[in-house]
Amino acid sequence: MTTTALLQLIGVTRRFGGLTAIADFSAEVRRGELVGLIGPNGAGKTTLFNLISGVTPPSAGRTIFEGRDLAGLRPFEVARLGIGRTFQNLRVFPNMTVADNVSVGAIGGIGLGDVFGAKGALRSREIAEVTAAMLGKVGLASLADELAANLSYGKRKMLEIARALSGKPRLLILDEPAAGLNTSETSELARFIEELRAEGLTILLVEHDMGLVMRVCTRVIVLAFGKKIADAAPAAVQTDAAVLNAYLGTEEAA
Repeated sequence: MTTTALLQLIGVTRRFGGLTAIADFSAEVRRGELVGLIGPNGAGKTTLFNLISGVTPPSAGRTIFEGRDLAGLRPFEVARLGIGRTFQNLRVFPNMTVADNVSVGAIGGIGLGDVFGAKGALRSREIAEVTAAMLGKVGLASLADELAANLSYGKRKMLEIARALSGKPRLLILDEPAAGLNTSETSELARFIEELRAEGLTILLVEHDMGLVMRVCTRVIVLAFGKKIADAAPAAVQTDAAVLNAYLGTEEAA
């Protein structure tokens, strides 16, 4: 596993009118890392994810992925380059089958032009193979023909991850994947995320479950009021005075 930077954020800022949601943020994610992004509610975590994935353009700064500046790219173009993501609020298609939900991600990874072009038959087989593989990976193969609306909340979470993975990303962005899960489901999710990293996938994780973050992450970045206040190994972050102050309102050491 190399330590080459896969993603670089350089002085990224995002303003909404008079509100600065992200302020002069710089960081990098190296290949093979599993980086946690944490912070109090309203710290700017999801805004930062939206900047990376093309949902929201930055007001200033640069986002570089595999040496390419992502400025001006739309979300589907960012996804085609190799960045897959899930969302804080579930975004599955409830009236489509489980398999079709995953196929949407696979089609996005290939591109509609290829699907309906001269190589359409070949691409269709590829989509079916990827869909089956991803459903098996997340344990939903037996529910392929079930409507997504009929899945439990925990299984819908895994369905969204399967859809993101079906695009064959080199960077997977997970936005609060454990939110709403019970203890057993969270433990299973942690195991699955660890397996993905062991396979070499680079992961950026936003999560409020500190037990999950400290278990799976190799490094943790902490945001507060849109600014980076810590970037270190999980154990160091847990004892960082600025982090404790941001979360608990304690007085920082002089």
